[in-house]
This record gives sequence, structure tokens and C-alpha cells, in this order.
Amino acid sequence: MTTVPAPLEERRLLGIGLVLVAYFLFTCLDSSAKWLGVIGLPALQIMFVRYVVHLGIVSAIYLPTQAKKTLHSANIKLEVVRAAALLGSTLCNFTAVRYLPLTVTGAIGFTTPMIICLLSVAFLKEQVGWRRWSAIAVGFIGVLIIVRPGTETFHPATLLSIAGAFSYGCYALLTRRLAGIDSAATQQFYAAFFATLAVAPFAFATWSWPTRPIDWAVLAGIGLIGYLAHQFVTVASRFAPASTLAPFAYVQIIFIAFSSWLIFAQPPELSFYIGAPVVIGSGFYLWLRERQLAKPMTPVAEEL
Repeated sequence: MTTVPAPLEERRLLGIGLVLVAYFLFTCLDSSAKWLGVIGLPALQIMFVRYVVHLGIVSAIYLPTQAKKTLHSANIKLEVVRAAALLGSTLCNFTAVRYLPLTVTGAIGFTTPMIICLLSVAFLKEQVGWRRWSAIAVGFIGVLIIVRPGTETFHPATLLSIAGAFSYGCYALLTRRLAGIDSAATQQFYAAFFATLAVAPFAFATWSWPTRPIDWAVLAGIGLIGYLAHQFVTVASRFAPASTLAPFAYVQIIFIAFSSWLIFAQPPELSFYIGAPVVIGSGFYLWLRERQLAKPMTPVAEEL
């Protein structure tokens, strides 16, 4: 059975609105992970619930009517590697957020466009000129301003957050490779399936039940939030081109700052106000430069 994709429509304001909701939901996802980590739930347990719920939703939507198409992959090995990259990113991020303010992990996450550019040079042999190399260098200087290595405020979990950003850069690059090879439904299914399969044996070894109703609600909702965020991004792309939506990814840093302040009583420090604009400005310049070169790069937030 062949399904006809939803037609593209020129409704840019609607697309922008949907993508802003998506980035708000991605902030809710990180905030939920931090909340559950702070109350003592193991990171592997949080990851398991995150992915098994997502897998259940994707399976319920696609398998009853499109099982053959969803399960068929033209490159299953690449799907496995992509899922492993996403799993590594999630593990690093979910562990880091329990020790670091969301503003720090969020700002580090915005280095993803720079990391993708670096990985494109290393693995795809793409040519990068001095302007983009300069933007990458400035962006990482911004990260150093935020994390302040060598000072008393530096936490080793920062290294996990950076590793997570690199892992997510690999995931994003592999997603590009799979574009046009496997459908979005197939990619979502296998990313959640392999992650669930990998985490399950370890999640139950240290399982801990929440004790308060609000903790149960956050745990139950974390998978649904992630799925909805991705759906909003997907639908938004029907109404506006990626070049229009890309800059609005940086609005997420505002959501992150408010969440860190209001929910966890961790207001942004001075280094964040200095370093975050440097990181965002570098990523924004990379986007502009890629657009000039007719190779759009979309800044990506935490997926799945």
C-alpha cells in the first residue's frame, strides 16, 4: 500500500507558530528529564520510559495500516548506527541535566550546527571556507565562556553535555544520509525500537518508582512530549521551508532560561548572558552562510 504524503502549503506564519510550539516542547522534554533526575530516578530508567512510550505511539499510528512500509528499511545498518548516536546523545544529556543548569546544557546544545559542519568535513569531505571555520571557532569560544573550565564553577558533567552534542551531531548527519532512503515513519520507528531494546536490560536493574503524583505525571508524559515535539516539527515543514524555520530554533534558549529559573530556581549566570549570544550568533552566521551557498543547514534541537 502506497501512501500519498501530505501536500506542501505556503502558510509560513502557521509553520513558524508550530515550530515554536515544538521548541517549547523540546524544552519541556529536557526539563522533565532534569526533574526526574533530581528526584533520584536513574537516567537509564528515564530513557527507557522515554523511548518505549515513543515506540508505542509510533507503532500504534503506523503499524496497523502501514506495517510493511514502516518496517522496511533500505539501509538497516545505517538505522542502527543512527539509533546508537541518538542513544548516546540522550544518555549524555539526561545524565548531564541532573548536575548542570538547563541554561548550560541548552547553550552547549546549540553548538550542533558547528559540530555538523566539522563532521561534514571529516566524513563527507565537504569544503569549508575560512568564514565558516572562523564562525565555528568563535562558537566554541562562546561555550568556553559559559562553562568556564578551570574555575570552581566548572562541573565534570559539562564534558558529558559536550559529548552529547557531538553524538547528536552524528545523529543529525546520519539523518541527512537517510533522507530519501527511508521514510520519516521508518526512521522514527527504528530509532525508538533500537533505543528501547538497548536500554531495557539495564533500566530494570536499577528501577525506582516515583512516590508523588506529579513525579508520576512527568514520567508518564516524557515520551508523549518527545513524540509531539517531533510531530510539530514535521507538520511545520509542510507550511514553511526549512530556510524560514531555521532561525526560530534559537528562540528555545529563551524557553530554557525561563524553565531553569522558574522550575529549578537556577537563574542564568552572567557567563550565560555573555556566552550564549556568541554561540547563537555563530550558529546563525553558519546558517546564513550555508543559505548563501545554497546548502541550507537547519539548527536542530534535542530529538526523540
